[in-house]
Amino acid sequence: MTTTDRRSGHLTLTTTPRDDTDSAAREPGSTSSAAGPSAVDPAGGGPAVHPASLFAPGRPAFDVTEMTVGALAGEELALADEVSAQLAGVGRLGVAYSGGVDSAALLALAVRALGAENVVALLGVSPSLARRERRLAHQVASVIGADVVEVHTHEGENPDYQKNDGTRCFHCKNELFTRIGEDIVGAHQLDAVAYGENADDATRHDRPGAGAATRHQVLRPLSTVGVTKPQVRSIARALSLPVADKPAAPCLASRVPFGQSVTPEKLRQIDDLEDAVYEQGFSDCRVRHHGEVGRIELPTDELARAMEPQIRAALVAAGKETGFSHVTIDLDGIRSGLFSLQILNSGSRG
Repeated sequence: MTTTDRRSGHLTLTTTPRDDTDSAAREPGSTSSAAGPSAVDPAGGGPAVHPASLFAPGRPAFDVTEMTVGALAGEELALADEVSAQLAGVGRLGVAYSGGVDSAALLALAVRALGAENVVALLGVSPSLARRERRLAHQVASVIGADVVEVHTHEGENPDYQKNDGTRCFHCKNELFTRIGEDIVGAHQLDAVAYGENADDATRHDRPGAGAATRHQVLRPLSTVGVTKPQVRSIARALSLPVADKPAAPCLASRVPFGQSVTPEKLRQIDDLEDAVYEQGFSDCRVRHHGEVGRIELPTDELARAMEPQIRAALVAAGKETGFSHVTIDLDGIRSGLFSLQILNSGSRG
């Protein structure tokens, strides 16, 4: 059985030692060995009425303990070789890494091209990173065979980030790449830093963080060779990466409406309540922060479950425990990038 403490973020599996990644703050640049704890299996076992979540309680360990490089074939192999060519001449590489499918696929392809001893996963850690995403990132890196260096960032101290306008993501990524450049590159003797932008990302106008990557001369091998999001997932499946089909997981700050300040307390409330939603077995969720109201978004085919008496009571209790006065369910379901789209649409109307 798996139990999760929403306050501390500890995840305990009866079959493995406790993952205490979050039990104490790491020093900037601290390293976690690739031999990490087991994680939760997205495929899962037992009855599955709804898609299994990587964060659902009681999930067994990953089916795989290491990636399957030899399974690359056809288009996936050709794209992997093109990415390798982009990295030719790089001795040691740092990969800006979140544990999502794009950065995990890039990390895996970099390990394939350069060897695990020459690749470091650089995980930005701040209050905007959900505890469960931090745990998962370490677990996925252990499957890939890469060491993780946690880079503690302080974007929350920047007034331009706090005011939470359409440039927030730029300030976040700029802080990450600045910390990497000042604290990590020299200490780990990195020749270059890369991040997981794919070719579909490169055409979007709601990703100001890309400007920070350009400013810091960060490589983007996936988009450079034209790897699309579906192709990233296909490569990840061939490599047996557990996050191959993981839904997008924007940072916690994306749950705060533009123009309302981002604070550590708001991010904690969001993190706590989203953990509570996953504990009820939902496959995905967003908690939007509207002051005293916590608005839960769920996949539309799972909305009915939220009205089951025991589940409804658990969600209301969890929301009030974390500091919301009211807990609501959004009948529109999950709308990824909702607040960003509102900004873009208002701009186009102007």
